[in-house]
Amino acid sequence: MLSQADITRALTRIAHEILEGNRGSDDLVVLGIPTRGVHLADRLGRALESISGEAVPTGSVDVTLYRDDLRRQPTRSPQPTSLPPGGIDGKTVVLVDDVLYSGRTIRAALDAISALGRPRVVRLAVLVDRGHRELPIRADYVGKNLPTSTAERIFVRLAESDAGDGDSVAIEGGAS
Repeated sequence: MLSQADITRALTRIAHEILEGNRGSDDLVVLGIPTRGVHLADRLGRALESISGEAVPTGSVDVTLYRDDLRRQPTRSPQPTSLPPGGIDGKTVVLVDDVLYSGRTIRAALDAISALGRPRVVRLAVLVDRGHRELPIRADYVGKNLPTSTAERIFVRLAESDAGDGDSVAIEGGAS
């Protein structure tokens, strides 16, 4: 569905949209949700710096302990949360994830962020929005909308975290 070039284009477009909406890179912080969201946040930070000419602080926020489905999910070790030196108080935080589905991960991320500080505003950037929301959560920046059935799965593969030949996004499963 999405090639490496498509993913790069989507992140570049999102970076332009963020800078336009924020009127530059002042007080901007980009936080990724492990695992692939962190890699995408790093890439987005580099794209923002390339466009604006100014470094944009990036970090990560682990949501494991804030999830409401821990009883149903397999045990997962928490990942480190890493905030930039200036923190997030009073900043515009762009939260980054690979796929937006039910909205539960983002709800957990918002809880985690509120435990870490008080940003001025939180925006959401996702590479793929597949629909099927269970909570009233909407992304501010979307790389690609890929409507799916609930029987299908979206697989995001990134060079930083997945073995293979680079980046891709694919839909698998569903009716045979």
